Amino acid sequence: EISACLVGSEMCIRDRYKETGKIDMERLKIYMAPLQGLTEAPYRNAFEKHFGGVDVYYTPFIRWEHGGLRRKDVRDLHPDANKVGHLVPQIIAASAEEAEQILAQVVPYGYQEVDLNMGCAFPMLVKKGKGCGLLPEPERVRGLLQVVERYPDISFSVKMRLGYENAAECMELLSVLNETRLSRVVVHARTGRQQYKGECDREAFLRFARECRHPVVYNGDVTTVESLSELQQGMPFLEGVMMGRGLLAAPWVAIEYHEGAAWSMERRMSSLRALHADLLDHYVQTLEGGEKQLLTKMKAFWEYIYPEGDRKCRKKIHKAQKVADYTQAVFQLLSLSLI
Repeated sequence: EISACLVGSEMCIRDRYKETGKIDMERLKIYMAPLQGLTEAPYRNAFEKHFGGVDVYYTPFIRWEHGGLRRKDVRDLHPDANKVGHLVPQIIAASAEEAEQILAQVVPYGYQEVDLNMGCAFPMLVKKGKGCGLLPEPERVRGLLQVVERYPDISFSVKMRLGYENAAECMELLSVLNETRLSRVVVHARTGRQQYKGECDREAFLRFARECRHPVVYNGDVTTVESLSELQQGMPFLEGVMMGRGLLAAPWVAIEYHEGAAWSMERRMSSLRALHADLLDHYVQTLEGGEKQLLTKMKAFWEYIYPEGDRKCRKKIHKAQKVADYTQAVFQLLSLSLI
């Protein structure tokens, strides 16, 4: 019944959006997912300036390493580096004690909300019992969540997956989650084993959401205004939707959904060009490894940004060995999109 509802509403919303370019429903909150090496402060700031439409931004996870926080995490966390309205630091830890070590460094910056990462599927971290490596063990999850009560003035959320091995694991965690003071639970509707491959399991997500006592946010393969509106209509209980790769690929989706109308291609490309210029300028000024390091950093964004752009231009971007050749290929790509 729910699947039929989702399919039917998606077709209805897609047709209405194509005909009118508008949507007219009360919108969900949009959360920007954290992606390591990509959605750092420079990207978040440029995104907010040139696109917007995101209600809450998350930092890539902060971790305790070699007796302290990584310097790049501290830079990314510092309030002076961030120009967005609502930023939530995300931390990753295997225990409440490790989480406390991180929080002792994070809280002095004035943050009043923190997210606990129980969804990262990176194998090296999973082996250390972090991220979704916690999910098969409810007692270890319970142990980590004890940190919530040790910081009564901080609001905590959790970002997780359906499980590591299978979707039954999230159901076994419900009693632990429901008894913990949480502001929301964000669920990526895949298992850790899946990484980012295969289909999202919305039925398993729905089973979990029905029993969860906290506000629930959906995450996984949301890439268009139509897919946002489909979730909005098919899952009216949702607090919001978290978008990661989809928002990198089409950064105008959140603001179009927020405004209820599609941007022109000219406006999309102009804003994307401005976002890219801000990013390039920032990394020209801050990276010290010369052209090679700069190109490596900038090319990483093009693994996701605007994948439907001209294939030959995208190939030139990835093959560029000089910044001048790279910027020319980017300009050509964005210009061709207006023809």
